[in-house]
Amino acid sequence: MAQDLKIVSTEQAPAAIGPYSQAVVFGNLVFTSGQIPLRPDGQLVEGGIEAQTHQVFANLKAVLAEAGSSLQQAVKVTVFLKDMNQFATVNEIYASYFLEHKPSRSTVEVARLPKDVFVEIEVIASTNVE
Repeated sequence: MAQDLKIVSTEQAPAAIGPYSQAVVFGNLVFTSGQIPLRPDGQLVEGGIEAQTHQVFANLKAVLAEAGSSLQQAVKVTVFLKDMNQFATVNEIYASYFLEHKPSRSTVEVARLPKDVFVEIEVIASTNVE
């Protein structure tokens, strides 16, 4: 099974901060690890939930591109929020990245996220591989 997996790594997104990959391609699906609002240099983006959410999407776009995919090929998105009171703000930003294409999505509030960030998002998407 391991030979069917392609590990995805790009310098356009922050390196994994633990024993995991930025994403893994299996068949024609790419599974991203949850992205938090770190810049590619590994530094936490400054600002509130808006800046953090935009950085998370920048990271996801970079990882998906490296895997031969994009947000427009997303099948399932999972959003983890530190505070569900920030849902409306995150939802508005989320909608700006998914105009016509609307993947399935789950959004959950969690007790704590890595580095105490406000948001983490992971994506399952199809690749350009037929």
